[in-house]
Amino acid sequence: MKSLHERHRAVLPDWLALYYRDPLEITHGEGRHVWDADGRKYLDFFGGILTTMTAHALPEVTKAVAEQAGRIIHSSTLYLDRPMVELAERIAGLSGIPDARVFFTTSGTEANDTALLLATAHRRSNQILAMRNSYHGRSFSTVGITGNRAWSPTGLSPLQTLYVHGGVRTRGPYAGLDDERFIEACVADLEDLLGHTRDVAALIAEPVQGVGGFTSPPDGLYAAFRRVLDRHGILWISDEVQTAWGRTGDNFWGWQAHGQAGPPDILTFAKGIGNGMSIGGVVARAEIMNGIDANSISTFGGSPITMAAGLANLAYLLDHDLQGNARRVGGLLIERIRAVCAGVEAVREVRGRGLMIGIELTEPGTDRAHPEAATAVLEAARENGLLIGKGGGHDTSTLRIAPPLSLTVAEAEEGAAALESALRSL
Repeated sequence: MKSLHERHRAVLPDWLALYYRDPLEITHGEGRHVWDADGRKYLDFFGGILTTMTAHALPEVTKAVAEQAGRIIHSSTLYLDRPMVELAERIAGLSGIPDARVFFTTSGTEANDTALLLATAHRRSNQILAMRNSYHGRSFSTVGITGNRAWSPTGLSPLQTLYVHGGVRTRGPYAGLDDERFIEACVADLEDLLGHTRDVAALIAEPVQGVGGFTSPPDGLYAAFRRVLDRHGILWISDEVQTAWGRTGDNFWGWQAHGQAGPPDILTFAKGIGNGMSIGGVVARAEIMNGIDANSISTFGGSPITMAAGLANLAYLLDHDLQGNARRVGGLLIERIRAVCAGVEAVREVRGRGLMIGIELTEPGTDRAHPEAATAVLEAARENGLLIGKGGGHDTSTLRIAPPLSLTVAEAEEGAAALESALRSL
């Protein structure tokens, strides 16, 4: 009899990546833990790529899904949808965007795709500014604005994309500058770039680059960019697919670390809001959102069952101050990880905030990426009962740590100990 892995390879694309030499089938979860098909228990420090935001099998969410499924699962946006209106009201109020409108999608890719449509229609331009090392999705338009070459399979695009410095603080031509001069240099680069083009539609940026390895600029960079953009009438799109809902601990939205210039014109979200259900979305000022002059609907975006999950999940997040927990437990975890990594020669940098932590690995004594080391630690962590992720703009050599936001101090210590053992195995 063929194994599940063999069956997977026989019918699914070769480019559909799987973690581990012996790929893992996760059968169920509870809290911050999951179990595989052999009954082995793991502490989950990746949450289905930052998507299981609160906890596995959270009773409040599973109850809401079951109750909604017992009433109606699907109707489409052609009919009034009470859960969709209620969740849109909550998100609009939390977004900080004045006179906000919300459009729901089924993924972060689709949300960013919609944001690009809104921005290019509003500005009547197909020119987009994006950050180097960025990732915004897997659709034809979003790979065209993705600055991480490992995740951009084609140079063909309906958009003309220009890439800006600033998303990676410790690499590139400005890495040696202090924060103030780093921001000044990146702004000067942006000004120079805009001097060689015209009618740019928008800048799209992740406040913390997710797939890029949890890299980020100094706080305030995007506020400085915003002042330049405003002079040119260029929109700012904040891609909050991974940074939203308090994951960074310090702020509810990632853009708030750069909030001196106010909220973005367009904000995109996905992943954590559904706690595993397929929810994405876009928030924008009414004048931008309502600027589409053609018919449009969404068959699955805003479905009653996903909206019920999102409402219950958001309520739990706010009622239990999971943003505060991410700040407190995440602060302890990153300091513990820094202590663990202090004696590991392959560790170039530990970075992040809240429960969004990256460990960049390089060949000892160099700045050269060390993807083999990242893979080895990933495997060793699994053997120690810990699931983590990996990413990075330099050959996938950064370990990504992003547990559910309800992580306890004891679980943080347990995970740090498992990670220490895995790193020592190098």
